[in-house]
Amino acid sequence: MSGRPLLERLFRAAVDATAPARCVPPALPPPPAGRTVVVGAGKASAAMARAVEDHWAGPLSGLVVTRYGHAVACERIEIVEAAHPVPDDAGRRAAERILRMVGGLSADDLVLCLISGGGSALLSLPAPGIGAGDKRAVTQALLRSGATIAEMNCVRKHLSAIKGGRLAAACAPARVVALMISDVPGDDPAVIASGPTAADPSTFAEARAVLAKYGIEPSAAVREHLLRGTEETPKPGDPRLARVDNRLVATPQMALEAAAAVARQAGYAPLILGDAIEGEAREVAAAHAGVALQARRHGQPAPPPCVLLSGGETTVTVRGSGRGGRNTEFLLALALALEGAPGISALAADTDGIDGTEDNAGALVFPDTLARADAAGLDARDRLTDNDGYGFFAALGDLVVTGPTLTNVNDFRAIVVDPLG
Repeated sequence: MSGRPLLERLFRAAVDATAPARCVPPALPPPPAGRTVVVGAGKASAAMARAVEDHWAGPLSGLVVTRYGHAVACERIEIVEAAHPVPDDAGRRAAERILRMVGGLSADDLVLCLISGGGSALLSLPAPGIGAGDKRAVTQALLRSGATIAEMNCVRKHLSAIKGGRLAAACAPARVVALMISDVPGDDPAVIASGPTAADPSTFAEARAVLAKYGIEPSAAVREHLLRGTEETPKPGDPRLARVDNRLVATPQMALEAAAAVARQAGYAPLILGDAIEGEAREVAAAHAGVALQARRHGQPAPPPCVLLSGGETTVTVRGSGRGGRNTEFLLALALALEGAPGISALAADTDGIDGTEDNAGALVFPDTLARADAAGLDARDRLTDNDGYGFFAALGDLVVTGPTLTNVNDFRAIVVDPLG
């Protein structure tokens, strides 16, 4: 097996290994003496809620908010859908209700928080004095700036009434167990979904520095709130967080290891380049192409047949007017760097099934990608300049479309290097 079938099988293995139905049940705590309240946010949160209901014997109630199109039917936990990546009023109202639900609990009660990627936008409740439009404008500017996920979340925490540990603080004195599906490089609970249940080491000053770094001029309300800095996020050692247990139940590394096992079964040597790779998508593509060509030409770091695997979250500084996400940008740059090298094919896709804001998870590259593009009158370099990876791969029929996968451990990349002859 090689080419498209192998690449698609590797991606399916990565997604299946991190499905909530598989990873949530083993991490559930025992029922408490008091009430169990389930709250949460993220693209996988509804599927996580379903997994909780299927494996929880005692009474429970609660609410989680997920992205439009990602709902899963539950009987005892209410599912609310809201907008991602730019927040809307549905997310704000859900966040307000979640804060009310966890208020006034006792030390005998348990708050089960279900957190996954996307939760930062979905669990959006601006700090007092900041309008939803103000925060939305900052989010849109950050998304287009090339800022890292950690930088974006630093700002969002300091414009929020619920993130950066504030949700956990509101639960005290109840016990809090947060089950987290990580979509961030490094798997830091303080960064996943902007860390609603984790102490926040970042500061108002650092949030201001992020906006200055990318030349983002916020509204007067946002600027004044960040300058005042009167109510910092809960820091490490805050007594309100003493009974919080943040548990990682699925990570990018788990997805890569599952794909590596499939590669071995198919007779390919898997090489995991890293689970937390960041940087501009086109620059990361150039580096990956270099490794693949080294394997092809010199058998290093492994001779063909081999598979290069990596995860993490690249960024795209948007300068064009085309359509596309991080993964199609990566692949278009990869195709240009490989220049049709024989025996090398690749897949890059977001494990949540949505690349950026488009309807595809990612796309595929083959040795004849550039030749087919030329025959179809597509200029790959012009499309990259216009940030139009989606349009490029759609025209070739090489998009990967899965629909929502109901998990989210960030981007998955696989480059297959086949032997020649």
